Amino acid sequence: MPTYYDYELGKAAATLTKELFKLKPGETFVITADTESDSQVVDATARAAFAIGAKPMVIWVASPLGVGKDADPMLPLEALTAALKEADAWVEFNNKWLLYSTPFDIAMKENKRLRYLCLVGMDADMMVRCIGRVDYPILKEFEEKITEMTEAAKHVRMTTPAGGDVEFDNDPNHPISCETGYVDTPGPHMMAGQIGWSPAFESINGVIVFDGSLVPPFLGVLEQPVKLHVEKGKVVKIEGGKEAVEYEAWLNSFDDPMMLRLAHLAYGFNPGARLTGNILEDERVWGGTEWGLGQVGLMYVPPEGIKGASHTDGICLNTSVWLDGKQITDKGKVLDPTLASLVKQLGKA
Repeated sequence: MPTYYDYELGKAAATLTKELFKLKPGETFVITADTESDSQVVDATARAAFAIGAKPMVIWVASPLGVGKDADPMLPLEALTAALKEADAWVEFNNKWLLYSTPFDIAMKENKRLRYLCLVGMDADMMVRCIGRVDYPILKEFEEKITEMTEAAKHVRMTTPAGGDVEFDNDPNHPISCETGYVDTPGPHMMAGQIGWSPAFESINGVIVFDGSLVPPFLGVLEQPVKLHVEKGKVVKIEGGKEAVEYEAWLNSFDDPMMLRLAHLAYGFNPGARLTGNILEDERVWGGTEWGLGQVGLMYVPPEGIKGASHTDGICLNTSVWLDGKQITDKGKVLDPTLASLVKQLGKA
């Protein structure tokens, strides 16, 4: 008898390896996972890569107690780094992610051919909904149009029903990362349905309210909103219930000023995403936005990003967005009439 989503997962894994990574025969394809990862996802991906003629190399590690550089003390740093430095492509399924860890930083800097895709915490259900059932050409066209509109804007305002109201200026030297799911060029990539960038940091002012989920610390779907008061890109006050108290303590535990600095933000536009507590999926809930604090990735501030002790991401649901005073979304619903047909084809009208 087949296991849960066995057939559907096979299709999703084929889409991932053939359509998105465009793996070629003979390429070394590293798949990393930890003891919290979904083995069904790992095995399906390895089978699909091998069927293409690539050489899958699956690396399992004990699940660290932290993420990013906070995981370094619990990782086989030298061996893991050595493998990643020689790989052609890498998909990360680790639940406690290697993104922004020392092996990640070194591999991205020294392996100029490496194609990396962050799919942290991926399970069978999410892989089927957010990868296997997505119309990538249509989603790509939609995302690229939104990206063009955002790139052309000098000033951005965002509000949410939970009380968020934040404004900032775009920095023309900070590229906008349009994550369409394709991993056919060297460098870091994220799951489809996210458009992210770093604003002009000191221009960020207002209130950001996380009312979706928050990770790390691993709070998951929030019971109460966490409100951040931001002045010139720095969090100066945190309000909320017990989760806000825990979050503030976690940020301060690093004794690193970067952990109170906004790092980036992103739109969420994956038609299959649902709020589940898994930050990979939550960041892509349709019409939401995500803000990160801490280390800034090289994809947002090239060539090396901005180092920090760790990184954290929070979700704001049902966001309204204004670009240079023109409203493009209202509580998560896309308003621009030129995008209506694409939105309908993606099943989000």
